[in-house]
Amino acid sequence: MEIGIFEAKQKLSELVDRAANGEEVVIKRRGRRLARLVAMPERRERTLKAIFDSIRSSRLRLPKGVTIKSLVEEGRRF
Repeated sequence: MEIGIFEAKQKLSELVDRAANGEEVVIKRRGRRLARLVAMPERRERTLKAIFDSIRSSRLRLPKGVTIKSLVEEGRRF
């Protein structure tokens, strides 16, 4: 669906509902497409255990003498 910006301001709640239901809403000004209103993607909840398991199983190899803790501490300095 395409709609002018003035009309979009008047019907914002309706447009958000339509986007949440999967419809794409394109907002235009003077015939030029400016923005697209779409639904937010589903958020996957990951447990801390799943996150740490994926880190452990990754192929990331740190140089000798470098630990994750030292990297975290270095990042906190900035």
